[in-house]
Amino acid sequence: MAGASLLTLLDDISVLMDDVSVMTKVAAKKTAGLVGDDLALNAEQVTGVKPNRELPVIWAVAKGSAVNKVILVPAALLISYFIPWLITPLLMIGGLYLSYEGAEKVIHKFWPKLLPHDEEQNARLKANADESVDLVAFEKDKIKGAIRTDFILSAEIIVISLGAITAAGGDIVQKGIVLSIVAAVVTVGIYGLVAGIVKIDDAGLHLIENSQAGDSKRKFGEFMLAAAPKLMKFLSIAGTIAMFLVGGGIIVHGISFLHHSVEDIAHLTGVFEGLTASLLNGLVGLIVGAIVVAIVTTIGKIRGKDDTASSAH
Repeated sequence: MAGASLLTLLDDISVLMDDVSVMTKVAAKKTAGLVGDDLALNAEQVTGVKPNRELPVIWAVAKGSAVNKVILVPAALLISYFIPWLITPLLMIGGLYLSYEGAEKVIHKFWPKLLPHDEEQNARLKANADESVDLVAFEKDKIKGAIRTDFILSAEIIVISLGAITAAGGDIVQKGIVLSIVAAVVTVGIYGLVAGIVKIDDAGLHLIENSQAGDSKRKFGEFMLAAAPKLMKFLSIAGTIAMFLVGGGIIVHGISFLHHSVEDIAHLTGVFEGLTASLLNGLVGLIVGAIVVAIVTTIGKIRGKDDTASSAH
């Protein structure tokens, strides 16, 4: 009997892990775009940081990210158990935020005068140039900001994963296991890749300095040195596109008439139905994001005027 019970237990565990594996793949697929954006955003966080400070900054943010996940996973499980109706509103808020972030990036790139000037990067570069500045103390504020950004993106990854698991019919145990796997893989994967990406140019320079002219190692080092900024640019562009696709997709699926309209239009394109639906989701994300940027910018300007008027009195 004991042997039979053990075999039954092992069979149950096997079935559970099979379900977990399937749900993890679904969650990974749903969050792939957002993870790409998270990777690009975190790689940008160390732009302008001195080479000898890059890895310490990444490590500090990675530790903060791990703490974020420890908070977010139990919170998500509690929400799914006690107030599951809250998942959809949270997803919609996340979709709006992602669309807003993407639109803000596009506007900053092509129409920077429409938005308030961002002084963060300039301040970082000035601090690097000034030997009297305590970079460790200066970076603490930047690290806190990066961890806050990570919290928002991590929350979106967890909530989107939770939505995918819930749609697949997962129970509370499966949700806990899948969310823990996603959280661990995302944290280790993203910050490991970020560390590798920001050190590509250093590795290329090392190969160049330690090889002779015409040597294959030197040529590879030159290739790495030239490829590093292009990779960063590609990640930034891919991350922005992912914001619109993921954010717009969440918004479209949360609003019935939009969802049906997108499906009807996409269906007309036949074999390109999936591609058309994705493009329409991205377009919705861009339009909604631009509207949110306009609202946030207007509110910011009004507050700025109010603060100026108050200080004048």
